[in-house]
Amino acid sequence: MDSPKRNQGMNGIVPQPIRYDGAGGIDTGPRDIMRDKENPNMLVPPITDAGLVPNLKFSFSDTLLTLNHGGWSRKITARELPIATTLAGVNMSLTPGGVRELHWHQQAEWSYMLLGRARITAIDQEGRNFIADVGPGDLWYFPPGLPHSIQGLEHCEFLLVFDDGNFSDLHTLSISDWFAHTPKDVLSANFGVPISAFDHIPNHQVYIYQDKVPGSLESEKVQSPYGTIPLSFKHQLLAQTPIKTPGGSVRIVDSRNFPISQKIAAALVEVEPGAMRELHWHPNNDEWQYYLAGQGRMTVVLGSGNARTFDYRAGDVGYVPFASGHYIQNTGTESLWFLEIFKSNLFEDVSLNQLMALTPQELVKGNLHVGPELIHMLRKEKWPVVKYPGSSNYPR
Repeated sequence: MDSPKRNQGMNGIVPQPIRYDGAGGIDTGPRDIMRDKENPNMLVPPITDAGLVPNLKFSFSDTLLTLNHGGWSRKITARELPIATTLAGVNMSLTPGGVRELHWHQQAEWSYMLLGRARITAIDQEGRNFIADVGPGDLWYFPPGLPHSIQGLEHCEFLLVFDDGNFSDLHTLSISDWFAHTPKDVLSANFGVPISAFDHIPNHQVYIYQDKVPGSLESEKVQSPYGTIPLSFKHQLLAQTPIKTPGGSVRIVDSRNFPISQKIAAALVEVEPGAMRELHWHPNNDEWQYYLAGQGRMTVVLGSGNARTFDYRAGDVGYVPFASGHYIQNTGTESLWFLEIFKSNLFEDVSLNQLMALTPQELVKGNLHVGPELIHMLRKEKWPVVKYPGSSNYPR
């Protein structure tokens, strides 16, 4: 019997687990070469990686798709990425007219519109309503317990983030689920209509269903006697003026410029080729990341000699434990775009460069054994993204 053929890499180029210092050796056994190509810093970790660091990466491509007439969804929660206890994410797509039915849940919902257009609706506990259309780069936020819906105006896709790592979008309370599990005589008494009015209601949770594309926003408007919701559930993130630095840009959104968003804060980060999200940490909570475009690598340092490097590309989720030092380098030829998201009402970060610049120089020199070459380059102003010609990741 012939032995199984070993996997071959594209164009005959097979990466090997051999570092520049000679550590490692050739892997000729069974292996997933395509996976190794996508994760070069796991196949050949930087010499600075050490210790025990849990997995800080999971791809939506490795999750189960829930398919419905009207759209699909997939999720990354603490079940898929156990370290991610603070936040969970759902990637959802709706067809033109497809509806994520009226529902509500115990967790706050924050969303980033990836492509296409959709209509969102909600009401609050005072009976004030909200109806709006959202497009690429727009956000929405629904506080815990408030009912809402989403309907595709065209093919659309979006990221939903919830302030509980164990959240499941299949375990929300949907209007169809409540109707299906309520006796019809009770429904009749509640709404004051004959029991026959409920002859055709669904007998299970609908979740996502196909409907026709709704009319204009003006034609769909419903006047509430109590008025509209005073704090908008919608925010146009791409309309914000970004913080620009050499190497990229950052747009920060939290309760200061999106007042309704009391449980989730975020930043949309652009890192140009050859640049990096600077060495920093977050003093208020863990960081949940979603990569939108490009490719990059992140090293996370947990302390006590524990550090690990991961590679990321569009569709991946990354995670950084609270107060852990990290940086993100663009390893591609196009801009790297990603979201940093936090279970907090405020976005907060601490720059290592700024920390050193605002600390007495002699203390920094003595602590790190460095001289004026570094000390004189330190900045008192924060640059979230940095880019210097001559650095190891600067394109040549």
